[in-house]
Amino acid sequence: MSKSPATPLKTSAFKIPGEGSSAFITTVTIVVMVAAWFIVTNMGWIKPIFLPSPQATYQQFYEYITGIANDKPLWAHFTASMLRVFAAFLLGCVTAIPIGIAMGMSRFWRGIFDPPIELLRPLPPLAYLPLIIIWFGIDEFPKVLLIYLSCFAPLAMAARSGMRSASQEQMNAAYSMGASYSQVIWHVVLPAAMPEILVGMRISIGFGWSTLVAAEMVAANVGLGQMVLNASNFLRTDIVVMGIIVIGSVAFAFDLLMRWVENKVVPWRGKM
Repeated sequence: MSKSPATPLKTSAFKIPGEGSSAFITTVTIVVMVAAWFIVTNMGWIKPIFLPSPQATYQQFYEYITGIANDKPLWAHFTASMLRVFAAFLLGCVTAIPIGIAMGMSRFWRGIFDPPIELLRPLPPLAYLPLIIIWFGIDEFPKVLLIYLSCFAPLAMAARSGMRSASQEQMNAAYSMGASYSQVIWHVVLPAAMPEILVGMRISIGFGWSTLVAAEMVAANVGLGQMVLNASNFLRTDIVVMGIIVIGSVAFAFDLLMRWVENKVVPWRGKM
Protein backbone atom coordinates (compact mmCIF):
# COMPACT_ATOMS: atom_id res chain seq x y z
CA MET A 1 0.00 0.00 0.00
CA SER A 2 1.62 3.24 -1.14
CA LYS A 3 1.63 6.28 1.07
CA SER A 4 0.66 9.63 -0.30
CA PRO A 5 3.41 12.24 -0.06
CA ALA A 6 3.11 14.74 2.71
CA THR A 7 1.62 18.04 1.70
CA PRO A 8 4.25 20.80 2.01
CA LEU A 9 3.48 23.61 4.35
CA LYS A 10 2.67 26.84 2.54
CA THR A 11 4.44 29.51 4.49
CA SER A 12 2.68 32.27 2.59
CA ALA A 13 -0.69 31.10 3.97
CA PHE A 14 0.60 30.83 7.53
CA LYS A 15 -0.52 33.70 9.75
CA ILE A 16 0.23 34.45 13.36
CA PRO A 17 -2.98 34.42 15.44
CA GLY A 18 -4.01 37.91 16.43
CA GLU A 19 -1.51 39.58 14.13
CA GLY A 20 -4.10 42.04 12.85
CA SER A 21 -5.11 43.13 16.36
CA SER A 22 -1.70 44.53 17.36
CA ALA A 23 -2.97 48.13 17.12
CA PHE A 24 -5.84 47.29 19.49
CA ILE A 25 -3.46 45.59 21.93
CA THR A 26 -1.14 48.62 21.82
CA THR A 27 -4.05 50.96 22.53
CA VAL A 28 -5.21 48.84 25.46
CA THR A 29 -1.66 48.73 26.86
CA ILE A 30 -1.36 52.53 26.74
CA VAL A 31 -4.77 52.96 28.40
CA VAL A 32 -3.83 50.52 31.18
CA MET A 33 -0.52 52.32 31.78
CA VAL A 34 -2.20 55.73 31.99
CA ALA A 35 -4.92 54.33 34.28
CA ALA A 36 -2.29 52.82 36.59
CA TRP A 37 -0.41 56.14 36.58
CA PHE A 38 -3.65 57.97 37.49
CA ILE A 39 -4.51 55.57 40.30
CA VAL A 40 -1.12 55.39 42.05
CA THR A 41 -0.64 59.17 41.97
CA ASN A 42 -4.17 60.21 42.96
CA MET A 43 -4.35 57.62 45.73
CA GLY A 44 -1.20 59.10 47.25
CA TRP A 45 0.83 55.89 46.94
CA ILE A 46 3.67 57.86 45.30
CA LYS A 47 4.60 61.40 46.27
CA PRO A 48 4.29 64.04 43.54
CA ILE A 49 7.98 64.90 43.78
CA PHE A 50 8.77 61.38 42.53
CA LEU A 51 5.88 60.97 40.07
CA PRO A 52 3.40 63.77 39.33
CA SER A 53 -0.20 63.02 38.47
CA PRO A 54 -1.45 63.02 34.87
CA GLN A 55 -3.47 66.15 35.68
CA ALA A 56 -0.36 68.06 36.84
CA THR A 57 1.58 66.90 33.79
CA TYR A 58 -1.23 67.97 31.46
CA GLN A 59 -1.44 71.33 33.23
CA GLN A 60 2.25 71.97 32.46
CA PHE A 61 1.72 70.88 28.87
CA TYR A 62 -1.19 73.34 28.56
CA GLU A 63 0.83 76.18 30.07
CA TYR A 64 3.79 75.55 27.75
CA ILE A 65 1.55 75.22 24.70
CA THR A 66 -0.31 78.46 25.45
CA GLY A 67 2.86 80.32 26.45
CA ILE A 68 1.76 81.22 29.98
CA ALA A 69 4.50 79.14 31.63
CA ASN A 70 7.42 80.92 33.28
CA ASP A 71 9.65 79.81 30.41
CA LYS A 72 9.86 79.89 26.66
CA PRO A 73 6.81 78.35 24.93
CA LEU A 74 6.88 74.70 23.92
CA TRP A 75 7.06 75.48 20.21
CA ALA A 76 10.36 77.36 20.76
CA HIS A 77 11.92 74.39 22.57
CA PHE A 78 10.51 71.99 19.99
CA THR A 79 11.78 74.00 17.00
CA ALA A 80 15.30 74.32 18.42
CA SER A 81 15.55 70.59 19.12
CA MET A 82 14.13 69.67 15.71
CA LEU A 83 16.68 71.84 13.93
CA ARG A 84 19.57 70.32 15.88
CA VAL A 85 18.48 66.72 15.43
CA PHE A 86 17.56 67.02 11.77
CA ALA A 87 20.72 68.95 10.89
CA ALA A 88 22.81 66.22 12.51
CA PHE A 89 20.73 63.44 10.95
CA LEU A 90 20.90 64.86 7.41
CA LEU A 91 24.63 65.44 7.78
CA GLY A 92 24.97 61.84 8.94
CA CYS A 93 23.04 60.55 5.93
CA VAL A 94 25.19 62.58 3.53
CA THR A 95 28.48 61.35 5.00
CA ALA A 96 27.89 58.00 6.75
CA ILE A 97 25.85 56.26 4.03
CA PRO A 98 28.44 56.84 1.25
CA ILE A 99 31.20 55.73 3.63
CA GLY A 100 29.23 52.58 4.50
CA ILE A 101 28.66 51.87 0.80
CA ALA A 102 32.37 52.30 0.12
CA MET A 103 33.19 49.95 3.02
CA GLY A 104 30.83 47.34 1.60
CA MET A 105 32.36 47.59 -1.88
CA SER A 106 36.09 47.85 -1.12
CA ARG A 107 38.43 46.23 1.38
CA PHE A 108 40.63 49.31 1.11
CA TRP A 109 37.94 51.68 2.43
CA ARG A 110 36.80 49.08 4.95
CA GLY A 111 40.31 48.92 6.34
CA ILE A 112 40.43 52.71 6.69
CA PHE A 113 37.01 53.42 8.21
CA ASP A 114 36.30 50.24 10.17
CA PRO A 115 38.65 50.92 13.16
CA PRO A 116 37.37 54.45 13.98
CA ILE A 117 33.73 53.43 13.50
CA GLU A 118 34.11 50.37 15.72
CA LEU A 119 35.80 52.57 18.32
CA LEU A 120 33.06 55.21 18.15
CA ARG A 121 30.07 52.86 18.05
CA PRO A 122 30.07 51.57 21.68
CA LEU A 123 31.02 54.91 23.27
CA PRO A 124 28.23 56.85 25.03
CA PRO A 125 27.95 60.50 23.99
CA LEU A 126 28.74 61.74 27.50
CA ALA A 127 32.16 60.08 27.22
CA TYR A 128 33.41 62.48 24.55
CA LEU A 129 31.23 65.47 25.46
CA PRO A 130 34.03 67.16 27.49
CA LEU A 131 36.42 66.91 24.54
CA ILE A 132 33.85 68.43 22.19
CA ILE A 133 33.38 71.36 24.56
CA ILE A 134 37.16 71.89 24.86
CA TRP A 135 37.74 71.63 21.11
CA PHE A 136 34.70 73.49 19.73
CA GLY A 137 33.38 75.63 22.58
CA ILE A 138 29.74 75.99 23.65
CA ASP A 139 28.07 77.39 20.53
CA GLU A 140 25.53 75.60 18.36
CA PHE A 141 28.06 73.55 16.41
CA PRO A 142 29.13 71.21 19.28
CA LYS A 143 25.49 70.38 19.99
CA VAL A 144 24.90 69.33 16.39
CA LEU A 145 28.25 67.53 16.31
CA LEU A 146 27.42 65.43 19.37
CA ILE A 147 24.12 64.29 17.85
CA TYR A 148 25.85 63.70 14.49
CA LEU A 149 28.42 61.39 16.08
CA SER A 150 25.66 59.33 17.69
CA CYS A 151 23.92 58.96 14.31
CA PHE A 152 27.05 58.25 12.26
CA ALA A 153 27.95 54.69 13.31
CA PRO A 154 24.47 53.09 12.86
CA LEU A 155 24.11 54.65 9.40
CA ALA A 156 27.56 53.54 8.24
CA MET A 157 27.19 50.00 9.59
CA ALA A 158 23.73 49.61 8.06
CA ALA A 159 24.93 50.77 4.65
CA ARG A 160 27.93 48.46 4.85
CA SER A 161 25.72 45.50 5.78
CA GLY A 162 23.19 46.36 3.07
CA MET A 163 25.81 46.24 0.32
CA ARG A 164 26.09 42.49 0.93
CA SER A 165 22.36 41.92 0.39
CA ALA A 166 22.54 41.51 -3.38
CA SER A 167 23.17 37.91 -4.34
CA GLN A 168 25.91 36.90 -6.75
CA GLU A 169 23.27 35.42 -9.05
CA GLN A 170 21.55 38.81 -9.39
CA MET A 171 24.82 40.55 -10.24
CA ASN A 172 25.82 37.83 -12.72
CA ALA A 173 22.43 38.10 -14.40
CA ALA A 174 22.90 41.86 -14.79
CA TYR A 175 26.42 41.38 -16.19
CA SER A 176 25.14 38.77 -18.66
CA MET A 177 22.63 41.33 -19.97
CA GLY A 178 25.43 43.76 -20.74
CA ALA A 179 25.34 45.95 -17.61
CA SER A 180 28.49 47.79 -16.63
CA TYR A 181 29.99 47.77 -13.13
CA SER A 182 28.44 51.13 -12.24
CA GLN A 183 25.04 50.01 -13.57
CA VAL A 184 25.19 46.87 -11.45
CA ILE A 185 25.97 48.96 -8.37
CA TRP A 186 23.23 51.50 -9.12
CA HIS A 187 20.45 49.16 -10.32
CA VAL A 188 21.17 45.91 -8.44
CA VAL A 189 23.31 46.42 -5.34
CA LEU A 190 21.86 49.70 -4.08
CA PRO A 191 18.20 48.63 -4.38
CA ALA A 192 19.08 45.46 -2.47
CA ALA A 193 20.84 47.55 0.19
CA MET A 194 18.02 50.06 0.64
CA PRO A 195 16.07 48.04 3.27
CA GLU A 196 19.15 47.84 5.49
CA ILE A 197 19.93 51.51 4.94
CA LEU A 198 16.40 52.56 5.90
CA VAL A 199 16.55 50.43 9.04
CA GLY A 200 19.82 52.14 9.89
CA MET A 201 18.14 55.52 9.40
CA ARG A 202 15.38 54.54 11.81
CA ILE A 203 17.92 53.44 14.40
CA SER A 204 20.11 56.50 13.98
CA ILE A 205 17.26 58.99 14.37
CA GLY A 206 16.39 57.22 17.61
CA PHE A 207 19.99 57.57 18.78
CA GLY A 208 19.88 61.23 17.80
CA TRP A 209 16.85 61.91 19.96
CA SER A 210 18.32 59.94 22.87
CA THR A 211 21.45 62.12 22.65
CA LEU A 212 19.40 65.32 22.58
CA VAL A 213 19.48 65.88 26.34
CA ALA A 214 23.26 65.37 26.47
CA ALA A 215 23.75 67.71 23.49
CA GLU A 216 21.68 70.47 25.08
CA MET A 217 23.76 70.29 28.24
CA VAL A 218 26.32 72.35 26.31
CA ALA A 219 25.19 75.83 27.44
CA ALA A 220 21.82 75.67 25.69
CA ASN A 221 19.10 78.15 26.61
CA VAL A 222 16.34 76.59 24.52
CA GLY A 223 15.40 73.05 23.52
CA LEU A 224 13.41 70.12 24.86
CA GLY A 225 16.46 68.62 26.54
CA GLN A 226 17.34 71.96 28.11
CA MET A 227 13.77 72.32 29.34
CA VAL A 228 13.95 68.93 31.07
CA LEU A 229 17.39 69.60 32.56
CA ASN A 230 16.40 73.03 33.84
CA ALA A 231 13.23 71.64 35.43
CA SER A 232 15.16 68.81 37.11
CA ASN A 233 17.42 71.36 38.81
CA PHE A 234 14.35 72.79 40.55
CA LEU A 235 12.74 69.37 41.22
CA ARG A 236 9.86 70.18 38.87
CA THR A 237 9.09 66.59 38.03
CA ASP A 238 5.80 67.56 36.39
CA ILE A 239 7.73 69.50 33.74
CA VAL A 240 10.31 66.71 33.51
CA VAL A 241 7.64 64.07 32.85
CA MET A 242 5.89 66.35 30.37
CA GLY A 243 9.17 66.88 28.49
CA ILE A 244 9.93 63.16 28.49
CA ILE A 245 6.49 62.41 27.04
CA VAL A 246 6.94 65.06 24.33
CA ILE A 247 10.41 63.78 23.37
CA GLY A 248 9.18 60.18 23.31
CA SER A 249 6.10 61.07 21.27
CA VAL A 250 8.16 62.93 18.68
CA ALA A 251 10.61 60.03 18.43
CA PHE A 252 7.70 57.59 17.99
CA ALA A 253 6.22 59.81 15.26
CA PHE A 254 9.59 59.81 13.47
CA ASP A 255 9.72 56.04 13.67
CA LEU A 256 6.23 55.77 12.15
CA LEU A 257 7.29 58.19 9.40
CA MET A 258 10.38 56.11 8.62
CA ARG A 259 8.27 52.96 8.47
CA TRP A 260 5.95 54.67 6.00
CA VAL A 261 8.92 55.76 3.88
CA GLU A 262 10.29 52.22 4.04
CA ASN A 263 6.99 50.78 2.81
CA LYS A 264 6.94 53.25 -0.08
CA VAL A 265 10.60 52.96 -1.10
CA VAL A 266 11.09 49.21 -0.59
CA PRO A 267 7.60 47.66 -0.77
CA TRP A 268 9.11 44.26 -1.50
CA ARG A 269 10.77 44.00 1.93
CA GLY A 270 9.53 40.95 3.82
CA LYS A 271 7.53 39.68 0.83
CA MET A 272 10.23 37.68 -0.95
